[in-house]
Amino acid sequence: MIAALAFYVFAAILIASAVMVVTSRNPVHSVLFLILAFFNAAALFLIAGAEFLAMILVIVYVGAVAVLFLFIVMMLDIDFSRMREGLQRYAPIGAVIGGILFLELLFVFGSWQFAPDAATLRLNATPGPEVTNTEALGQLIYTDYIYLFQVAGLILLVAMIGAIVLTLRDKPANSKRQDIGVQVARAEAVKLANPPSRAGLGQLGIIRRPLPEAPKPKAVGHDHHDHHGGGHH
Repeated sequence: MIAALAFYVFAAILIASAVMVVTSRNPVHSVLFLILAFFNAAALFLIAGAEFLAMILVIVYVGAVAVLFLFIVMMLDIDFSRMREGLQRYAPIGAVIGGILFLELLFVFGSWQFAPDAATLRLNATPGPEVTNTEALGQLIYTDYIYLFQVAGLILLVAMIGAIVLTLRDKPANSKRQDIGVQVARAEAVKLANPPSRAGLGQLGIIRRPLPEAPKPKAVGHDHHDHHGGGHH
């Protein structure tokens, strides 16, 4: 009873936070709701008996990926007014794509059905008494579904390259670019010389700037007052 109640609570919070990730206007708030969704998904994994997946979700996604998203969103200078300029122009195309995805979901859920032994397997924490969750997960991913795992890695690689290409902006011709070879060699910054003994700076091509002349003292004028008899009145 307690496990079922906890499942529905965490699932409801997960769905609500996922909706807020998509509908939030502020990207920083979206990332924070995404972190909340990850925590609730980890709680659902714990309830299902997959503690390894729960810890990986918290350590990797919350501790690294979500924090990286947050820093990137906070550092990028995003012009939201410019992004909203083409919203009405591309709204029909987005509506068509959304309709196609909705029909695909209806087709998938319409033909989906429970496996015959799903009721007996859903509460089992491990495949067997002698196999842990981590070992069973490793056998499935790296033995039974190794090719699908590699394909998933290639898809993520293509997505990463596409994101870099889309965000790469054309720089003007006079912009400064980093040249690692020149920077490491420092050929222009450091010049080695072998001067003869007791050579002056002039022979090395080093000319000292003349020192500024010291200001001349100003003449102080004395006022001559008439003194009568050398005494004071």
